[in-house]
Amino acid sequence: MVLTINVAVLLAVVIFLRLRRRTEARSRSDEKMTVAIVLVFGVLIAPTAFGQGVLNVVTQLAQGISQTGTP
Repeated sequence: MVLTINVAVLLAVVIFLRLRRRTEARSRSDEKMTVAIVLVFGVLIAPTAFGQGVLNVVTQLAQGISQTGTP
């Protein structure tokens, strides 16, 4: 039996655990590491169907906001 771990799922768990900590308890280097992990997570999920779905939702939201802002 071989156990495979999806790296994107593992990073999502790490991000969740890191963001649960209080803001006051984070150092500047800790915040930089969290940003780096989130960027890698974004790169990993971007080509997936889930990533494309998130992109479509954000695009529609941005278009809706930009259309309501213009007279």
